Parts: sequence; C-alpha cells; structure tokens
Amino acid sequence: MQSLIRRLTIAAAALSLLPALSAPVLADSRSVVDAHGRTVEIADTARIVSIGGAVTEILDALGMADKIVAVDTTSTYPAAMTDKPDVGYMRALAAEGILALSPTLIVAIEGAGPPDVLDVLEAASVPFVNIPDTPTADGIVAKIRAVADAVGAGEKGEELAAAVAADLAAVTAATANVDERASVAFVLAMRGGAPMVAGRETSADAMLALAGADNAFAAFTGFKPATPEAVVAAAPDAVVTMQSGEHADGLDHVRVDPAFATTPAVQDDRLVAYNGTYLLGFGPRTAHAIRDLAADLYPGLDLPALPPRAWVESR
Repeated sequence: MQSLIRRLTIAAAALSLLPALSAPVLADSRSVVDAHGRTVEIADTARIVSIGGAVTEILDALGMADKIVAVDTTSTYPAAMTDKPDVGYMRALAAEGILALSPTLIVAIEGAGPPDVLDVLEAASVPFVNIPDTPTADGIVAKIRAVADAVGAGEKGEELAAAVAADLAAVTAATANVDERASVAFVLAMRGGAPMVAGRETSADAMLALAGADNAFAAFTGFKPATPEAVVAAAPDAVVTMQSGEHADGLDHVRVDPAFATTPAVQDDRLVAYNGTYLLGFGPRTAHAIRDLAADLYPGLDLPALPPRAWVESR
C-alpha cells in the first residue's frame, strides 16, 4: 500500500509539470523502438537529459554535448559533463527533478531506475528512450546506434560505430592469442571486512574475458562478498579494482587484507586500479580500456597501437 501511495505521489508531482513540457510535433519527427520494446515519438532534441555514463560519452562523441542539459552521477567523462546539472545516481532517479529541467528528450541506459520513477518518466509527454546495455563488443556497437537513432544522428552514429568496432576487433584479436590466461579477481569494494567481488554475468566478468583473462571468482554469480576462505581458494594471479567513485577503496586495502595477502596477486604485486566508468562503461572508449588492461596483465603481449580518437583522452 505504501509503495502504491508513493508511486501515485510521484506521478502526481511529475504530471503537474507536463503542460509546460509538451513539445509541438515537428514535421521531421521520428519514431524509434527502444530497449523496452516501446515505440517512442521524438520531435525535438534541443534539451537532452542523459542518464548513464556510456550514453553521455556517445552523445558527446556524436557532437551533441551542447544539447545535454543534465546528466546523472555516472556521467563523469568528458570532464566538462560534471559541470552540468546532476539528476542523481542512475538507479535512484527522481521524476520530478528530471521533468523540472524542461527536457525535450530523455535518453537513459537500460537498468536506470527505480522502476516506479521509470514508469512515470515513460508515461510522461517527454520522449523517454531506453538504451540497450549488453557488455559485449556487439553490444557496444548496438548501444552507439541506439543513441544515434534517438537523437537523429544516424550518419554520424554509423561512422562512430564503425570506428569503435574496428578498434574492438583489433584489440580482441590480440587478446585472443594469450597463451597462459591469468586468473584475475575484480574487487568492486573492500567494506566491512569482506571484499565485494565480481562473479559471472557482470560487466567486470565480461571485461576480463575481453582482455584475455579468466575470472577468479567465476563460481559466483553477480557481485558478491567473498569470505576469506573463498579468496584463499581462488588464489588470483592479479587483482583489478577501482581508483575513483564511490567504490574506490584503493589497492592498499587489498594489500593489507589477510586473505588476499596469501594470493599470488599480492605476493607478486600484480594489482591494478582503473576508473570505473572507463573500465566498465562499455562505451566508445572500451577498446582502449581492454588494451590498457591487457597490457597491465600481460606486459609481453603484442598489442595493436589503436588510432587516436577524438573521443578518447589519454588514460
């Protein structure tokens, strides 16, 4: 009952804003089918709210940065995006706060929420497009095309998709030639004495595979806390963790953890940290992230020198 009341309250607050937000249907209006199978009519891309770091990066790479009026907290690249109004964490959005910005289009990565807020946004008069988020090379290309379609930048989208696909193909061809694959643990956070590690069916697991590594915690599904016994048994050759964001606990926490101290990763000092959005965003920079991770894990591996890209700053 309380959940229903909350949803009705959110809907009422959001709907009260709609008359001022309704945009005229233009002669060149378009329709797209989004990741939720909804047909969305889009007439105006002058004021875009971008939700999801990869979505924001794609919009920027398409030359749409000046049309973005607000972003979520995961949209930290390029750095100029952090100067824009912040609508909150992508999984903890507030409909009234987004609609108060008078957007003409909302583009959000699949998985944004919570569901009751998403229901309100999808029902509002402002076009709301869900973008597919599959952590694979093909999924990145599909993501680029979906964002480009949403903003009417099909030609630029195809150019960007082709360039990113070429980079991904070049680097994954090299990582496929790893002779002895490293067993790698991805540690999302070190909190409460139990490391939060990535198992199967996670973006981290997908990134490790693309870099030519095996997931030391493949027996798990999703992100789970690992017991000391599980860490010792996993005995990873290397550890990857975050260097920024809310989960940035730092490699020092891994080094002093009694269980990790027993592993080859700590004993051989094979520990690396990355910006979370760069490593796990699965956007235009992912080929470069794969290459960087593979270079850290396999210093002797022959990796291609990827062409300079306008949308990729140095790590």
